[in-house]
Amino acid sequence: MEHDAINLATTWVGWLSLAVFVVAYYFIATEEKYEVNKAKPALFAGTFMFMLIGIYYALNGINPDALHDELELLILEIAEIFFFLLVAMTFIETLIERGVFDLMKYKLVSKGYTYKKLFWLTGLLAFFISPVADNLTTALILSTVLFTIDKKNLSFLVPGAINIVVAANAGGAWSPFGDITTLMAWTAGKGEFIDFLYLFPASVLGWGLTAFLLSRSVPEGEPPFDAASEKKPTVRDGGMGVVYLGVGTIVMAVLGHQFFHFPAMWGMMFGLSILKLYSITLSKTGQDGFNIYVNMQKVENDTLLFFFGILSAVGALHFLGFLHYIHSLYDILGPTAANIGVGFISAIVDNVPVMSAILKSSPTMDVDQWLLVTLTAGIGGSLISFGSAAGVGVMGRLHGIYTFGAHMKHAWTILVGYALSMVIWYVQFEIMGLY
Repeated sequence: MEHDAINLATTWVGWLSLAVFVVAYYFIATEEKYEVNKAKPALFAGTFMFMLIGIYYALNGINPDALHDELELLILEIAEIFFFLLVAMTFIETLIERGVFDLMKYKLVSKGYTYKKLFWLTGLLAFFISPVADNLTTALILSTVLFTIDKKNLSFLVPGAINIVVAANAGGAWSPFGDITTLMAWTAGKGEFIDFLYLFPASVLGWGLTAFLLSRSVPEGEPPFDAASEKKPTVRDGGMGVVYLGVGTIVMAVLGHQFFHFPAMWGMMFGLSILKLYSITLSKTGQDGFNIYVNMQKVENDTLLFFFGILSAVGALHFLGFLHYIHSLYDILGPTAANIGVGFISAIVDNVPVMSAILKSSPTMDVDQWLLVTLTAGIGGSLISFGSAAGVGVMGRLHGIYTFGAHMKHAWTILVGYALSMVIWYVQFEIMGLY
């Protein structure tokens, strides 16, 4: 049974909850300054805001059924994303443990590529891996590769890190599971799997322009490499099998969602079960097996808890009535202008809560506009270093190297690429109708 919620935006619980959200988000944005992991303020805000609402209902004798129904729906929404990411990260950790990425790193460095070639290669890898492995995981892996190439050359590391963040976000924007925001839009039924692929031209050309402008600041020459001391790593037993299983798991998630209307995480969890069986098979046949639960321990739980907390906090704002104002903003500006503006908002306020807020406010839009907001929320988060999960992850991985200040010196290149992506979208979708 559905129950109508009361608009509480202008009550004391509304203002207090909004204040909790703002303070928590301040600590999320300044994670590097205070050295407080972003998951802690996010999780506190998300849970505490609903506790405040519960107290308000009890004090005023209001039937809590509407609150109960909201929390049940919210748990379902979060679970889809939470378990999808858990499986994806487990596969990545297993690939790391099997040495697949060590071999990739060695092959990049050992070929004697120049700094500029490595800049473009890591960017291209980020752009084409993130549609499958998600932008956060991709950015973390490739930023590690970048740091391994040369730990001291800031004129290479800074533009290289920015390039990876922008490429990972742009690559994730045209895949339903390449970015949390596209995953949210896809699972919410705002577009079919094939619809998101039409964002490829805007994504790749926007990133390409930014990468070209960034590459001008990359130094000449090659990174140091001593073939005598650098031993070629070997992939452990079953490493390539895990690669194929990972791809197969993504395919199962897509097909299950498309044809059977399963949640995407259902196919992912099935793939996780196959991975477990595969690990048992390796051990039973006398090969060097792996313990999937040990690999799961290495998954970045703080990232998963961050998403839980921030989606809960946005859910609370929705329940209180604040997201109604977003709906009004769309009515005033029109969908195109509002959706382009979302990109700038997502740079300041991480793109996950922004997309969550838009989905919950649910303005009336056709698929072309839902694809536009998916694109802008995804690539707009690159404008500021902490505007996306990929950026936050790389800031942590390249601590003291990829910083807010270092990013902002090159932010104009990202803005130019963002503008080109908007032009490409407009020409493709609104003028030519190619979608």
